[in-house]
Amino acid sequence: MTITLNHVLIPARDQHAAADFLASVLDLHRLPPDGQGGHLAPVRVNDSLTLEFVADERPAGQHLAFDVDPETFDGILARLTAAGVPFGDDPSDPANGSTGHPLCARGLYFVDPDGHLWEVMSPA
Repeated sequence: MTITLNHVLIPARDQHAAADFLASVLDLHRLPPDGQGGHLAPVRVNDSLTLEFVADERPAGQHLAFDVDPETFDGILARLTAAGVPFGDDPSDPANGSTGHPLCARGLYFVDPDGHLWEVMSPA
């Protein structure tokens, strides 16, 4: 059997707000609350991966990176810009406004309200 990643728990002060934020920026499907008592706020990334946001008073920042096609990248960039969310091409300066990523044709980082560093990379 091939090993695939099924879900990742992402700590957040407000798991529902965090899930809504990421789903809106990445244009992903926000699923109904899950887990015992509905304490998880899931976001479907693709057919095999769900991000499960869970309440944590002091979330430790995570770094997750996604490969996307050029059209998806353009949409993410437009939504970040429209929402006034800073982005950049350097993880040490994720608000420099550039998309000239060193590992791909275009890429960017942005930080969510809980301090998670999200990365989006496109081949063109």
